[in-house]
Amino acid sequence: MVVLFILIGLSLIVALIFLFLYIWSVKDGQYDDGHTPAIRILFDDNEIEKNTEETNTTKINSETN
Repeated sequence: MVVLFILIGLSLIVALIFLFLYIWSVKDGQYDDGHTPAIRILFDDNEIEKNTEETNTTKINSETN
């Protein structure tokens, strides 16, 4: 029975250590997204091309009228 109490105590200590390490890594910025800002410029190109196509279509339509 004593062994059971020792194992429960040790498991609680290990769980608290993991909780501390998790909170520490979150505060340190370990889970910040460093990849998306690097490729965000690639996503902006599609919007610019769409706006350019709309502008070109508008210019062509206005020239033909």
